[in-house]
Amino acid sequence: MRLPTWIRQHMAALRALLVFTVLLGVIYPLSVFAVAQIPGLKDKAGGSIITVNGKAVGSASIGQSFTDKDGNPLKQYFQSRPSNAGDGYDPTATAASNLGPEDIVDSLPDPALVAAGKEDENAKQSLLTQVCQRSKAAGELDGVDGSRPFCTSGGVGAVLAVFGDRTADGKVPHPTRVVSLNEQEGVVKAPFITTYNGVKVELAKFGEEYARGLVVPIKGNAPTTPAVPADAVTASGSGLDPHISPEYAAIQVKRVAQARGITPTQVEKLIKVEQTGRALGFMGEPAVNVLKLNLALDKQFPARR
Repeated sequence: MRLPTWIRQHMAALRALLVFTVLLGVIYPLSVFAVAQIPGLKDKAGGSIITVNGKAVGSASIGQSFTDKDGNPLKQYFQSRPSNAGDGYDPTATAASNLGPEDIVDSLPDPALVAAGKEDENAKQSLLTQVCQRSKAAGELDGVDGSRPFCTSGGVGAVLAVFGDRTADGKVPHPTRVVSLNEQEGVVKAPFITTYNGVKVELAKFGEEYARGLVVPIKGNAPTTPAVPADAVTASGSGLDPHISPEYAAIQVKRVAQARGITPTQVEKLIKVEQTGRALGFMGEPAVNVLKLNLALDKQFPARR
């Protein structure tokens, strides 16, 4: 007896469901799990967890902070690359800032909220100001020149709004007003430059609109190649990068050595041990795993109490 078409269609769909359930819901996951148990892969599949005296201290694949309870960098440890993943290095909120190189103007905070000790949720730092602040902080921490092109000495983006009639190519040869967009009145005493093309530079005021002005970044006199490397001031795409460049490690050597009462040469030797080369000899750049390096320091040269 031939079954009705609608019954045969439902039975075919049921068979397909059962086949794919077994294939994709049982066989495939078990196969992946089995492959993950192969020596050399098992550790990575388990999260690359590093333990000390039986206690998990972190993952070799995920960055972490080395700061005190107030968020201040611990001088005896190498510092990691910045992170925009959640509150920092959060695997459940992996993300980048999604800000590009043209993001150079801050949204200034309401001074009334700041005076009341509150946070202005509408305020936002531009990518440029974030880079400038991180570079300044890293320079102060490690005793190197933290200045960068297009940054003020106060650690914000050196950006002007220039008002006046524009030429056909969009320039303002004879400005009538100039405002330092990222320096707020009441926060800083004076703008990073006094005049621009003969016009006195003003500090930005909260609530004023400067969109009609021509946005002009000012390069300044900072070295073209800053002492603080790029990975010290920018977060990775995932926000979870556990590595820093050898260049970033190098500027931290003196501080770490002093905090631990050892010589810079002793610290540099550990950096070379923990440094990895390019993948397959040609992909990527040499890098240093921060957690592994700090653990090696704790093992060989415990910090002074």
